Formats: sequence, C-alpha cells, structure tokens
Amino acid sequence: MKSLFNNTEIAFALKKDSELERAYFLFKMIANEPLVRIGTAMTNFALKAHLPVEGLIRATVFDHFCGGISEDDCLTVIDKMYVKKVCSVLDYSVEGKEDEAQFNTAYNMTIKLLDFVKEKEAIPFAVFKPTGFGRIGLYEKITNKEKLSHLEQQEWGRVVRRYDQVCALAKEKDVKLLIDAEESWMQNAADDLITQMMRKYNTEKAIVYNTLQMYRHDRLEYLKKLHKTAIEDGFYIGMKLVRGAYMEKENERAQEKGYPTPICENKITTDANFDAGVRYMIANHDRLSLFAGTHNEESSYLVMKLMLENNIARNDDSVWFGQLYGMSDHISYNLSNAGYNVAKYLPFGPVKDVMPYLIRRAEENTSVAGQTTRELNLLKTERKRRKL
Repeated sequence: MKSLFNNTEIAFALKKDSELERAYFLFKMIANEPLVRIGTAMTNFALKAHLPVEGLIRATVFDHFCGGISEDDCLTVIDKMYVKKVCSVLDYSVEGKEDEAQFNTAYNMTIKLLDFVKEKEAIPFAVFKPTGFGRIGLYEKITNKEKLSHLEQQEWGRVVRRYDQVCALAKEKDVKLLIDAEESWMQNAADDLITQMMRKYNTEKAIVYNTLQMYRHDRLEYLKKLHKTAIEDGFYIGMKLVRGAYMEKENERAQEKGYPTPICENKITTDANFDAGVRYMIANHDRLSLFAGTHNEESSYLVMKLMLENNIARNDDSVWFGQLYGMSDHISYNLSNAGYNVAKYLPFGPVKDVMPYLIRRAEENTSVAGQTTRELNLLKTERKRRKL
C-alpha cells in the first residue's frame, strides 16, 4: 500500500504532454520564493492598472488551478476528471467582498450550484465560505460577544437566513454542503451558526459539513465536545479536516495583539493533531462523516489503514478524500483508481476576482516544505516515463 502514490502513469493519465510541461514550468516558478513575491506584486499591479494580462494568466496559472470562469465553463474539466472517478467540488472562489450585493451574489450562486450539482453525479458536494455570506467584522464582533447595534442585528439576521435557506435546499436535494473555515478571530460565530444548521438539517445523516483547521491546537477538543452534543441532541456531524490556510496571518496577529497563538507550535504537532482528528472521526463513524482534505501522503495512508481496521468499505459515503485541483494528482487519481471516494476542489470565477485565491495557492506551495519538491519530482518521473 505504501507505494500507491508513486504511480505517475495513473496520476497524470489525463494530462496531455503540453499540460504536463505547463505544470512542470509552474511548479518550478512556485519553488522560487522571491519570484513568487515579485510575480504576485506585478500581477496585482497589472490587474489594477487594467493592463491586458488576463489572457496570459488564464493560459497559465488560472487554467492549471481553476476550472473556468463560470460553472458551465467547468463542465469539460468535471467530465474529464470523472472518467477516472474523481469527483468535483465547485468552489466559487471570489474572496474579500464586503457589501450586501456581493453577499447576495455569493448566496445566489450557491443556490444555483445546488441545482446544478443535483443533476451531476460527478459533483457530490456544494461549498461556500462564511465570509461569502457576511462581513468578517460582523462575525468577529459576535465571536467576541460584543453588543450588536440594531442595524447589525438586522445584518446578522440576513446572514442567518442565507445559511438556513442554503442548508434547507441542500437537505431537500440530498446534496452534501461543505462550509469552509476562516480566521480564528471570526470562527466561533461561524461554528455556532453551522452547529445550528447541523442540529436542524443533519437529523438522518450528515448533510451540512463544517471545517476544522487542525493547525489550531483547540480543534480536537472542539470536535469531541460537538460529538457529545450531537449524541445528546440526536444529530449527525459532517466535518472536513484540513491542516489550515492562514498560519502566518494567525501568528502575526497573535503577536501584534499580545495573545497566545491558536496555532500548533510546529508542523510535527500539526500533523499529529490532524491524524488524531482522523482517528477520532473514523472510530466514531456511526455519527461522524469525514471529508479528509489533505495533500499529505502519510495522512492519506492513515485514513486508508483506519478504514480497513474499522471495516469501512472503500466507497462508503461517510469517508471522502479531498485535494485541490492542480495539486497532488498522484494522491487523487491513485486513490480513485483503488476505489476510494475522491473529490477535487474546483475553483471558478472571473479571472480578476479569483486572483486572491491563486496568489494564496502560490504562497502556500512556496511555504510548505516539500510540497513543491514532491510535485516536481513526480512530474519529472512522468516526463521520463513518457520519453522512454
């Protein structure tokens, strides 16, 4: 089993030679941290100055990490991946918006996606971000238990309605709904609201899924307490486990404001925390459904091992593996080839609006030791194999 992810023929079967070369070029660029910083600054400047660079971005980094500019635009990628039984999670990746019109746009898009998803076996999940439905400052105020003004109470009421209507439709259509996690200083408000939705809509099985960022040292304890509440109140838990995406921002803010960082002290501790969460969820899979969002091979092997030990079938709907589109194909396609449930997050949206997401992807790949090197080595191996 330990050699499963080394099969590059399966991993890159869908990539034409030109796409393989583009991937190799992109990861070579991402491996150079100064180049990523310079490229990020230049791209932001070019877009703000309305320079004609969208075509270049679309042909390179956008098409590698994104499915398209609209949900219909993604269909070719979705169908192509599903040939190999890798599913898609359509992710409207427009970030950093702060007004009601944008929140309504994100809400309407999520409703539209639920209708779209129901018709496609290849798309078993819908997804949205908490700050897609409301201001981060409002979540933060509620997390800090600050008194809301009358207008803020009305604003929060609109956020709650967006959640409730989306979750109700997900239950009606029997489509699982992933809700992403964000910064720790706003997350308690989102967690409490998502728990309300689970209590209301996860009455027979997990429909609504929250996300735990396991680089936070308090998340395992949170999961255990939530599990106890779910048993007492008779609802099911869906949970996506990830390591986390805001580490530098979290540590900087904690230092700046003088409170203990919520982040684990190092990667070893984070890995142990993630794996402990996986163990706990699979040991209690009668009530907990797991979406293991990981690009880590060892954690993926652990999930497979625990499923075997707990007599969970490879295609059991309570356990899914997830990776981001454009990354870790050696994990995604080899897992699906072995009969496991796999879904790729497939971001989409207008090129300019999706740039914050793409920049974060580049920065994460640069900062995660070994990730880019592993991608490059696998791509090199497949290039050699094809030449032979």
